[in-house]
Amino acid sequence: MALSGLKTLLEEAGREGRAVGAFNVASIEMILGCIQAAEETATPIILQAAEVRLAATPLDILGPAMLGAARAARVPVAVQLDHGKTEKTILKALDMGFTSIMFDGSSLPMEENIAMTRYFADMAHARGACAEGEIGSLGAGEGGEGGRAACTDPREAALFAARTGVDALAVAIGNAHGVYAGTPDFRFDILSDVSARCSVPLVLHGGTGAGEERFRRCIRGGIRKINIATAFFMADARARAEVGGEDYFAMSRAAREAVRRTAEEHIRIFGTRKEL
Repeated sequence: MALSGLKTLLEEAGREGRAVGAFNVASIEMILGCIQAAEETATPIILQAAEVRLAATPLDILGPAMLGAARAARVPVAVQLDHGKTEKTILKALDMGFTSIMFDGSSLPMEENIAMTRYFADMAHARGACAEGEIGSLGAGEGGEGGRAACTDPREAALFAARTGVDALAVAIGNAHGVYAGTPDFRFDILSDVSARCSVPLVLHGGTGAGEERFRRCIRGGIRKINIATAFFMADARARAEVGGEDYFAMSRAAREAVRRTAEEHIRIFGTRKEL
């Protein structure tokens, strides 16, 4: 299968009443485990790498591996830069062949967020790629840094989507990156209002630990892309620790299988593809 665009996958998911799993990866084992789960469920996925994580896994090295695995996959796979913050990194991802980028201007004032997101959306579209934006603030950043949560204003979301031209919009409804400290309190009323006002597919960040019922309610409420990162990092680390010892390849196999199981579990909750 060829690399797929974000918009294509999300529109298909919308027609079928499901969401696409967007899985953040940081190693070959994670990439291969996610691809295997996608192929075994015959369901497209999105491979992602967040800019804040690239200090550990440089884009020049991780990016080509993601793209190579996506091109060789037996199902459509999009490759996205997650939480892009700098023009240098966003441009590098686009020039490398990533099929979408996400600019995170959620901490900026509204007008500045609109202007910057529009700038990067235009940049992506000029290169045949898609763009995701974000409005509202999650309780913690992608790198685990603290922050004050602020749910998305539905009226501002509609304005933001119209003025930026994004292909997908990440919203804040009580979700947070990392591991939830307690039971997450999602504002499904806000999600419903945003969905009614916006024509672009909606995205849920901070999916790890949200739980099956919340995932399904989010999908019914209009979420078409769900980001999972921490669950993969934890599964990989636990698998390696359980194997222990000095057999690198045994640890590698265990990590890949743990990621595959984690990815498959989420894909089945989000919904598998109805027509192959």
